[in-house]
Amino acid sequence: MIRQVKIRVCGRVQGVGFRFFTYQQATKLGLVGYVKNLDNGDVEILIQGDSISIAKLIQWLEQGGPVSARITAINVTELIPENQLNAFNIKY
Repeated sequence: MIRQVKIRVCGRVQGVGFRFFTYQQATKLGLVGYVKNLDNGDVEILIQGDSISIAKLIQWLEQGGPVSARITAINVTELIPENQLNAFNIKY
């Protein structure tokens, strides 16, 4: 069953390669969606995939994500998948 979640990551997560490393991790796990910087300095991740892969990405974030980042908070919101996404992208 496909799940969709939106994750907001707070801390020192911009200007440290966070989107690139998240892209690598998500594609390795077979997830689709996007990662983008927000104006307030946070990063937003929208992912679709199976529960196990989503849990692995969240676990990676909880363990600190990319070495260059300093995550202070992670907020996960479960969404109802409205349409099937087909790739993982970095949004600019």
